[in-house]
Amino acid sequence: MIYVLFLGFLVSFLGQLPLGNMSFTSTQIGLQEGFRKAWQFAIGVAIVEMIYLRFALTGMDWVVKHRAWFLVLGWVTVVMFGALGILAFRAAGKQEGEKKALLLNNSLHRFFLGLMMSALNPVQIPFWFLWTSTFIQTKVLPVESFAFNLFTAGAGAGTIGGLAVYIHGGNWLVSRMKTSNKTLNKIMGIIFIVTALIQLYRMIWKPFI
Repeated sequence: MIYVLFLGFLVSFLGQLPLGNMSFTSTQIGLQEGFRKAWQFAIGVAIVEMIYLRFALTGMDWVVKHRAWFLVLGWVTVVMFGALGILAFRAAGKQEGEKKALLLNNSLHRFFLGLMMSALNPVQIPFWFLWTSTFIQTKVLPVESFAFNLFTAGAGAGTIGGLAVYIHGGNWLVSRMKTSNKTLNKIMGIIFIVTALIQLYRMIWKPFI
């Protein structure tokens, strides 16, 4: 069953590589607060990812019956990410010194920040529905509890591994380029706005679940 574990790791790892809210936030935490807190954030993100994956594997009937709840969460994501994008631009415009990034200017434990940001990212649900249904239909993933547990564990490790690339690689790149926190805030604002627009498109033309 090692290939099932590796399969979950590979899909999740590759899914984390495109630049997004979670990956860029992990880079900022690593830069401004150290690697330990960045890893706490990554673990929080991975736990929610694993929960969503388990819904995709065994709770499809429940999700279908509670479709409205996920649609509401999708619209909340649009509003929240859009607002965070605007606030990030405003913070960058007013920033004079090397202050912390907008999302990090609080005392919230970074593990819980990871949980919250990952929970408000419902695009993971259709992502995992697509991959798990494909693997099950092609009999790559056995339909049994032990295989599902291994696949989920591999996916959690893959999420952490993908974020580790941004935690350490992003830290090296930003430090080498000597990028200011003001510029990082602008980049974060762009990422949030783009994410909000993509989610808005999905909610209007391609509502998931």
